[in-house]
Amino acid sequence: MGAFFVVSSVIMWLMQVTIGAWLFTSFPQIGWKYPVVLLPVLFSVLMFGGLGYTRTHWGVWESWLYYFAYAWMGLVFLGFCICAGFAVLHWILNLCHLHCRVWLGVLSVGTMAVVFGMAIYGGISSPKLKHISVTVPGAPKMKLALLSDSHLGMGVSYKRFDKAMSRIEAEKPDALLVLGDVFEYGPSREKYAERIKNLVTPQGTYGVFGNHEYYVGYENSKEFFKEAGITLLENDLVQMPNGIQVAGIKDAKTVRMTAQEAEDVLKKADNKKPLIFLSHTPVFAEEAALHGAALMFSGHTHNGQIFPFKYLVLLQFPRVYGLFEVEQMKFYITSGMFYWGIPLRFLAPAEIPVVEVNY
Repeated sequence: MGAFFVVSSVIMWLMQVTIGAWLFTSFPQIGWKYPVVLLPVLFSVLMFGGLGYTRTHWGVWESWLYYFAYAWMGLVFLGFCICAGFAVLHWILNLCHLHCRVWLGVLSVGTMAVVFGMAIYGGISSPKLKHISVTVPGAPKMKLALLSDSHLGMGVSYKRFDKAMSRIEAEKPDALLVLGDVFEYGPSREKYAERIKNLVTPQGTYGVFGNHEYYVGYENSKEFFKEAGITLLENDLVQMPNGIQVAGIKDAKTVRMTAQEAEDVLKKADNKKPLIFLSHTPVFAEEAALHGAALMFSGHTHNGQIFPFKYLVLLQFPRVYGLFEVEQMKFYITSGMFYWGIPLRFLAPAEIPVVEVNY
């Protein structure tokens, strides 16, 4: 963890220096030492100090510090992408003997203002309901609500979560499928768990761990799932009252799960009954399809959360967001209910998927 903070600090400092350097060369009248050196150092200290402090200290002021630290991280990433893009554009125009640095500087500041506003609005907006219709031969008509990547606690207030759960309740789902990264750390843990438990689901509530369940403590996360009334599937399979099978695996990346281990779980299924496969990380889709899964659901990617971060995620996973067909299996990857840490969303809206089977 210490190495992560050191590397992250250096990267964030360099991004801020890049922004400062672009602004200085575009507007030299503001001086160089403030945007290029002093402000990046100051904000880096505030940002990483805030991230560490708010993991163990909770309160009103701590909440504001938490939001500032994470929001600044996201805004720096966006600002870096914009300034770097304008710097490249300036270089290209210079090659064409077109000198318009001042105008590019003004345009870059305007672009940052618009993008920052959109990202902040995307972060504070309520997740949208998204209806996905699929056909599963042999399965009864039913609604499946997906809860993934809510990252509750310090970053998401109980009020916001309660509102999102009310929207799920209005859909009257037959089952709730929880795809991991549910609760992080912070106050009111019992209230969040109780809110999930109070959702009426005739066919039950089933879920798997994401990577953050391991980060915040394995036993702690197991206790939260128990309090929330979630049937935890760790390389296991259960059957809903209506006969639909649900298989779920541990977070593949965290426990370094092999394809063979995933197949061993899938082999437990009765091939005469429809099977749903849950994996927080979007992997093993081909194995699931091969072993007869009709549906597969994953989260984890957040659809990048902040464009253009999506393209970095694509380097790790061939499928990042949306509905895919893998052989005869339908595979849906959700962008998540809220966000991880950074309370921003840019061109990657949060969502609450409701999967309508045989409607």
